[in-house]
Amino acid sequence: MSDDLTLRLSTCTINPNAAPGQPTYTTSNSRSITGWLSVRVSRGIERCPSDFDVSFTEPFPAVNDVVANPGDFCQVLLGSDVVLTGFVDRYLPSYGKNEHVIRITGRSLCQDLVDCAAHWTGMQFVSQPILTIAQQLCAVYGVKVALAPGAIQGAPIAQLNIMVGESIYAVLERLCRFRGLLLYDQPDGSLLLASGGTQAGTTASAIGTATAASGFQEGVNVLTASAMYGMDGRFSQYDAVRQGLDTCQDVGDGGNLIATVHDPSVTRFRYRAIVSESVLGGQDVAVLRANWEMASRYGRSFQVRLTTDTWRDSAGTLWTPNTLVPIDLPNLKLAPKTWLISDVTYKRDPEGTTTDLVIMPPEAFSQEPIILNQIAPDVAHTG
Repeated sequence: MSDDLTLRLSTCTINPNAAPGQPTYTTSNSRSITGWLSVRVSRGIERCPSDFDVSFTEPFPAVNDVVANPGDFCQVLLGSDVVLTGFVDRYLPSYGKNEHVIRITGRSLCQDLVDCAAHWTGMQFVSQPILTIAQQLCAVYGVKVALAPGAIQGAPIAQLNIMVGESIYAVLERLCRFRGLLLYDQPDGSLLLASGGTQAGTTASAIGTATAASGFQEGVNVLTASAMYGMDGRFSQYDAVRQGLDTCQDVGDGGNLIATVHDPSVTRFRYRAIVSESVLGGQDVAVLRANWEMASRYGRSFQVRLTTDTWRDSAGTLWTPNTLVPIDLPNLKLAPKTWLISDVTYKRDPEGTTTDLVIMPPEAFSQEPIILNQIAPDVAHTG
């Protein structure tokens, strides 16, 4: 399979009459560029937006045509696979004694969700599901949103208030933490909401539902590898303490409730206490937070970084974030495992084609539970 990188570009012109959910621009002057000096495309489940950085030599000296402009619509293809859909951010020409190089950088369509403020009349949603909120906010910038298979968005959000100037990504990240979801972009530029580990009240997870056709084996397809095994961030006992806000009043035990979990794999006593909010449902959140603290710290105490000599697995599928892969790296003192690809960087330069990957246990991607509304809603009493 030919894995040349192709950059498809089109000139954008603003379309002030675009309907919600449609691109806010029209495109023209489509063209493609190939023949690169160096290529880097990065994607990840904790990275939004995806980005690229490519460079090439201009086709002939003293050329006056600008092949790419900041703001151009672009698609990045590895072989025939689209890996990123977005816009050119920067056009960086340079020259020296023996060369004239053009460098182009850009990010996916989701860059507008990170850079721009939320634009919503009233700045409030009432009794709306997370997916609906995300779709309506992102439609302003023409970005589509989907819920990953197996992910559970839960009950509608009772009330969401958006701060003036707050970005859409900041709003959605807060909602997704509340419901244990991750959010990251897809090759077509859309936003995906996926479960960050097993969700509360379920045994299902949308993390790691796909498995690569092959993995990484020492002496076979691993050029370099390093590992991190840590204990400094882990503890044997976690207490989530729910501290009441009115301890001087007649609240009984409501002022000092504790949820405790233990990690038996920590071989000496190490104690960590966490303050959990005391609001409606606070005790349940305290239990979730103690369990999250233990699981997340366990997962992030193991990490493998490796470089392989191909962009694809044995079935010809690009190495993809949120995919389980078997790894067998005895020189790293690591027994065979099946862990999750967290981050992928496809690279090509004069030294060859490689992929850099970060691989961790799936538990590392559980999302921290939070209280969405710090103050309980008013309750109407009737006499």
